[in-house]
Amino acid sequence: MDFQFLIDGFAEGLQQMTWLEAFAVVLGIASVYYSMRVNILVYPTGIISTLIYVWICLQYKLYADMGINAYYFSMSIYGWYVWTHPKEGKEEFPVTWLKAGGWAVSIAIFAASYVILAYVLANFTDSDVPYWDSFTTASAFVGMWLMAKKKVENWMFWILTDLVAVPLYFYKGLVLTSFQYLFFTVLAIMGLIAWIKSANRNSFELAGHK
Repeated sequence: MDFQFLIDGFAEGLQQMTWLEAFAVVLGIASVYYSMRVNILVYPTGIISTLIYVWICLQYKLYADMGINAYYFSMSIYGWYVWTHPKEGKEEFPVTWLKAGGWAVSIAIFAASYVILAYVLANFTDSDVPYWDSFTTASAFVGMWLMAKKKVENWMFWILTDLVAVPLYFYKGLVLTSFQYLFFTVLAIMGLIAWIKSANRNSFELAGHK
């Protein structure tokens, strides 16, 4: 790997970076960190960051990503409500695993979202990356939905999203955002490990009360 190329690209990204992109990056990282810690601050930081990225994606013709950030905004409001309104008798909404039915629904949503978005972007917009854009959007769509429901598997979809987003944003010239997604990948792996422990602990406590 040409590390000098990456270093030069990062330096160029810093030079081209606007204060608005920098602010969105900082809040985006903070949001992922709070999500990893199962902290409610994931939502206010995420809401502001996603609103900024709606505007940025519009400017760079990343239409599917613009749409997914608008979706993040609405799902953040939903997730904020769900996390702060646990079921009666519980202090908080617990982290849990998907069941077989949940996996089937998640995969169906991902597949349908990808096919529809790819068709629309390829045929009705001037996007030059319709399939990349659609893939990251479809996987993130499912990831955000599962995060709002506090399902461990949300991190698997985020890891998938981040791994594809890194070269996508680098190609589009948003180098700093590309590096942000590389950092997100690391945080998502850490988040997956942390949520697995939390879900297993919740399962153990639930079994202990039976």
